Amino acid sequence: MPKTVRSAACTAIAGLLTLSLGALTAHAEEEQAQQFTPEFRQVHKGIDPKHTPKITAPDSVRRGAWFNVTVSVGTGSLHPSLAEHFVRYVALYKDTVEIARVYLHPVYSSPTVTFTVALDEGGSLTAIAEPTHSAAWEASKKITVLP
Repeated sequence: MPKTVRSAACTAIAGLLTLSLGALTAHAEEEQAQQFTPEFRQVHKGIDPKHTPKITAPDSVRRGAWFNVTVSVGTGSLHPSLAEHFVRYVALYKDTVEIARVYLHPVYSSPTVTFTVALDEGGSLTAIAEPTHSAAWEASKKITVLP
């Protein structure tokens, strides 16, 4: 077979393989997206003893003063930290703005995080914790900022 014909054949085969792999990848992504129902994607705002974050922080603080906010995952008992089921991250929001986030490793990290923050104005602190087996869970606490 002449070199140019062989080169064209190789190019055509490579193109077909690329198209096939692209179609398989798109199909796999579509199947995975269908697994995540709206209930799985929507943040849970109810109370669950093992998943709802618990926020420990003062009710009021001085403007600009540093203070600790501890978030533990689980209102009744701590969420497990196993290789197959753990909390991926804990994020802290002031109203709608994320101000801190910590990613956790299974087995080696407990689902308890302490953030040190300062605020200029009062509002609501919201903690979001996302475990591996469900959508994220949310809890909020009002905080007053004194002059």
